[in-house]
Amino acid sequence: MKFLNKIIHELLAQNTDLSVFNIVIPGKRPIVFIRQILEENNYSGFLPNFYTIEELIDRIADKQPIQGIALWLFAFDVYKSLNLIPNDNFSDFLKWFPTLQKDWDDILKFSDSDEVVLQYMFDEERIKEWAQNLGEDDDVPRKKFLNFWRNMNIFLPVLKKKLQERNWATSGMIHETAKAKINDFAKATDQQFVFCGFNAFTPVEEKLVRSLLQWDKGQCFFQADHYYFDDERQEAGKFLRNHKLWKEFNDSRAFQWIEDDFNQPKNIKVYEVSGNVTQTKILPEIFSEIENKTYSNTALVLLDENLLPASLDVMHGIDHLNITMGFPLKNLSFSNAVKQLFYLQKQLEKNKYSYYYRDLFPILEELPKSPEDEQIINQFKTRIEERNIVYISQKLLRELLSGLSYFHLLQKADSTGCYLDMLIDFCKKIKWLEIDDIQYENVSHFENAFRIIKNQVTPYDFEIKMETLEILINQHINSESIDFQGEPLRGLQIMGLLETRLLNFENVILLSVNEGKLPLGNSQNTYIPFDIRKFFDLHTFLENDSIYAYHFYRLIQDAQNVHLLFNALSSGVNSGEKSRFITQIEMESSHNIEHLIIENSSEPISSQPIEINKTDIVLERLEKWKEKVSASHLTSYLYNPIDFYLSKILNTSETDEIEEELSVKNYGNLVHYSLQEVYEVLKGKILKENDLIESIKAIDQYIDIAIEKLKHQPEFYEKGMNFIHKAIAKKVIESILTYDLDLVKSGNKLEIIAIERRFENVDFYLDDITKDKVSFFGFIDRIDRLNGTVRIIDYKTAKIKNLIVKIDADNVDAYFHNSDRKQALQLCIYQYVIQSLSEFWGFPVETGIWSFAEAKKGVVSLQFEKGGIDEAMKSVRSLILEILNPEVSFKENIKSFTN
Repeated sequence: MKFLNKIIHELLAQNTDLSVFNIVIPGKRPIVFIRQILEENNYSGFLPNFYTIEELIDRIADKQPIQGIALWLFAFDVYKSLNLIPNDNFSDFLKWFPTLQKDWDDILKFSDSDEVVLQYMFDEERIKEWAQNLGEDDDVPRKKFLNFWRNMNIFLPVLKKKLQERNWATSGMIHETAKAKINDFAKATDQQFVFCGFNAFTPVEEKLVRSLLQWDKGQCFFQADHYYFDDERQEAGKFLRNHKLWKEFNDSRAFQWIEDDFNQPKNIKVYEVSGNVTQTKILPEIFSEIENKTYSNTALVLLDENLLPASLDVMHGIDHLNITMGFPLKNLSFSNAVKQLFYLQKQLEKNKYSYYYRDLFPILEELPKSPEDEQIINQFKTRIEERNIVYISQKLLRELLSGLSYFHLLQKADSTGCYLDMLIDFCKKIKWLEIDDIQYENVSHFENAFRIIKNQVTPYDFEIKMETLEILINQHINSESIDFQGEPLRGLQIMGLLETRLLNFENVILLSVNEGKLPLGNSQNTYIPFDIRKFFDLHTFLENDSIYAYHFYRLIQDAQNVHLLFNALSSGVNSGEKSRFITQIEMESSHNIEHLIIENSSEPISSQPIEINKTDIVLERLEKWKEKVSASHLTSYLYNPIDFYLSKILNTSETDEIEEELSVKNYGNLVHYSLQEVYEVLKGKILKENDLIESIKAIDQYIDIAIEKLKHQPEFYEKGMNFIHKAIAKKVIESILTYDLDLVKSGNKLEIIAIERRFENVDFYLDDITKDKVSFFGFIDRIDRLNGTVRIIDYKTAKIKNLIVKIDADNVDAYFHNSDRKQALQLCIYQYVIQSLSEFWGFPVETGIWSFAEAKKGVVSLQFEKGGIDEAMKSVRSLILEILNPEVSFKENIKSFTN
């Protein structure tokens, strides 16, 4: 810590008792390092007093600071009392006041008079209005801007007056108050102040420093470097060059210190990385290059705070580390659940009768839960997924979730006050559950926030709506962070850029050195245009860029090894552009910079097809499988042997997922079940025209029965794409019935023999000598008799494909090893089964498919152009023997998709 050491040595040379000094620093972080330096120098006296410059300004102003929720509530109360137009409610007020308040603080800090700036904004809008014919419509944007600044010229002076009456002040008002007291403070104080490591000052801070210098009650130590200080083009030295021109720095008081550290030999590496999180994967390699394995002189600077978890994941080999930066509250699971709770309450205001499942599931998944709650939630999700319930009624929710410990939080709240009480009580109970430390902190932050909001809201008589409460909570979530504890003087230091002020490290690693992260660029959230900010000397993004430039160059000027990583991928708000500060040191500095390009080397989980060998247990399961073999088992194997292994050997099944839009599978089931109900009534009859006409009239009733069979809610089909799917299903069923009606009208004799005919224990011998066999089982969708011919009909959602069989001695073994022929394979098995059943002996048999996609075509029959059913079954036998062969493993069939 070279800079801090120099300051301590300088002060000890002036006075061996450091308690006479008040050390003023930009932030609290360096205090612990100063204490360490004093310990290393065997200092045994009292410590100096430490202040941040904000604390010193507050002490001079002697005002009670007010900010955040307390300020917003008080300001809105003042705003309502003025009866301004528009008469915004609190929710609308919060959409503009926080931004305006920051602008107002900037005005108070940097301009001579806030009233002059506010009047200027109003006058500018008046000039623009004069130049345009705006009409009488108050919704014209220009008129709205004019009205806004007219209101602010009334509102903000009254707000200031009301705050002053209570001795309250915003940060800008504190600066304004302190400004008038600084001369008297500097003159009256008998203390010595030492300002360390500052760069940019507000006018009030500058006045304070200079006044104390004039009265010889202050000293100022700057950390500058000739590299950026001497070069007018270098924005990093912009403020320091101005400070050196102060009249207080002269022959008797030198400007201290300007070093020449940046140009000393350095090892600088720039890493172009493909991906954001990928940057953290390079850290172990960088750490391996550092000789001091305690990493006590190493800093990892995260310009993107969201990379903290990923960075910690790769640091398991580092014994000691200290996290100075906080982790954003908004990124934690409990925070997301709280957001969802408020969103749910907002949705319940619109719809009090049902819950959208996507509004509920994230809450149930992310809130901490007891084992009893977990069991209730699992049963609830199983029931909802099984029945595919998209909108859950109040009655069903109560039936399934009433035992949940926080069920009351899912109900429509009587008032925001009651809901806050319930949330506070809920947070207290959660902390007794077995939750990790970070989640405990997360819950504690929210419990405290709910209490603050409740206490702050109580004195005011205006209504706080749920939407407003949601905005207040979201503002809190976005601004709060969880602080970590670590080893402040040992091991690796993990910090944000602002936490590095005054500190120096031998090894510096910066992640996310991208444009937009360093510097932030033109991303100011403000109502005051750039030219007006310049005119009144308010900070613009240009000044902010200069501040960031100084932090960057100051951090690396004393370092020996510098690693700069940036994300080169363009995604989301990230442009993939490296920071211009990297370009500057590449173009302007004398250092040789090593460039490395790191591609994202992540590969698919498996680059090779999955392959499962047939172990003894698998062969044992296959022997069991032989007792019940269905045609669908064989087509599953053809499509992908691994699917067959998972479902038939491991007996696994796909998890149910809620469909907001009817899937292809369930669309097929809807038509299938409806037809089953239609023809079940007609089974055993020789069909007459009237039978089919009546069935066509009753299609809607049969579809309703099918919907019940699917365990779907009727309202699922009442709108959107599902309404269309139901209409298409009705059309398909009507087409099938009409086709049969036309057959009957044409004089054909049509009799329905069976619907969903089950068959089992139909033996199929694999070896005539050993009598090794399998037994077929399954269901045939429909068996009818048309003019004396028995028809075996299978319904398919897909189009018909390859029902003409060409099989001979050359291809008999491999013919049905092709998944494109799976429809013909299935029909061949059905034909074999029917021929084996005595009740169908002596009748001509035909097998075919009725496709829902081409319902008007009717049944398309299986045809043998070469060979017959005996040859076909030889090919089926070959396929089954392959499945049973111990030497042939189950190997994944990777599908390739081409245009």
